[in-house]
Amino acid sequence: METKNDFERYQKAKKQVQELKGFYSHLLIYLIVMIVIVYINLKYTPEVLWFIWTMLGWGIGVFFHAMRVFNYFPFFNNDWESRKIKQFMEEEKSTKNKLQ
Repeated sequence: METKNDFERYQKAKKQVQELKGFYSHLLIYLIVMIVIVYINLKYTPEVLWFIWTMLGWGIGVFFHAMRVFNYFPFFNNDWESRKIKQFMEEEKSTKNKLQ
């Protein structure tokens, strides 16, 4: 029989898999569209390399999506959030103690 803790871990793992799947879909679409755009640019207007702006703009979005999915935000990850919540709770507790 599953406990509540097992169910929560399952839900968290399922959410992580969905986020990873979304990222890989985003990356695949980015690569396919970039290949098409590079082809169009080089075939019809090779003297102006405008595809770079599209690649750069969308690439920044893909980069930040990857950072979020793979938890590579050094300051705003889950550990940071938990520490801040604990810190604010302790500050509130100490403030209440000083007022009493």
